[in-house]
Amino acid sequence: MFTRLKTEIAAQALIRRAQSAGAFALCLRRGDTDAGALHVVVRTLDGQSRLYSPIRNMAGERAWMVSDALPEADIDARCAKLHDRDPDIWIVEVEDRQGRHFLVEPIEER
Repeated sequence: MFTRLKTEIAAQALIRRAQSAGAFALCLRRGDTDAGALHVVVRTLDGQSRLYSPIRNMAGERAWMVSDALPEADIDARCAKLHDRDPDIWIVEVEDRQGRHFLVEPIEER
């Protein structure tokens, strides 16, 4: 039987991976510790951000859908809408000069 990692542990692991590579990362919003969806905001020095949201790809595997690079205010508005629809979500922010996301699952482009 497949067991999924608790969201709180996944968020903490992502933050540690980012920090150990020299990036700044923190949890912006804490949701349900067991099953809340984890979303990741990656900010770069040029004022652009990307939002990574969890999906299942065509093979049924966990993956991440990444948004286009957008101004920070637009990403913040998207995160607010996500939280309005589902107050159990988690949002982790990563600030990295190189725009690295530190996610281990595949990334799906829009």
